[in-house]
Amino acid sequence: MKNTPLPVSDDKHLWVGWDDYHRSIEGLVRVVHESGWKFDQVLCLARGGLRPGDVFSRIFDLPLAILSTSSYRAEAGTVQGALNIAKHVTVTKGSLEGRVLLVDDLADSGVTLSKVQRHLQANFPMVTEVRSAVIWCKACSTFKPDYYLEYLPTNPWIHQPFEEYDSMRPEQVIARLKDGD
Repeated sequence: MKNTPLPVSDDKHLWVGWDDYHRSIEGLVRVVHESGWKFDQVLCLARGGLRPGDVFSRIFDLPLAILSTSSYRAEAGTVQGALNIAKHVTVTKGSLEGRVLLVDDLADSGVTLSKVQRHLQANFPMVTEVRSAVIWCKACSTFKPDYYLEYLPTNPWIHQPFEEYDSMRPEQVIARLKDGD
């Protein structure tokens, strides 16, 4: 597969490649670790928080819980719609309890993180504390995460490397693989 150069980022668009994306997740790990806060579980918000949540779970050697949420659905994922929060959290062992680190990719409007915090308080009485961690926090967010790697004062649209798959179908993947052979 060819590595296509990314467009130049500016105040309206932040373009993130795979290497920078992974380094950003690791940078967020550092921020949380250096805070000294000890947590019992990692809860990631699917889909944007899946990759960061997986990395946190592995590095901190803690169970990973997953809560599916969805709001960016219209116009190839570029327009925020109504927020849907799954009723249940997926956990491989036990239940969601104790001190929970809530991980997502970004705080955009703040609606998702705010509503998920309320959802956890209302439905998971064994959770004693929740703190949130995101890679990017936009100035327009009404919710300020406890931890973030980068504050974005101009509220750019963030183009993440996995977004190319939003409009790709199996035939296109197969064709791309053939082109790379």
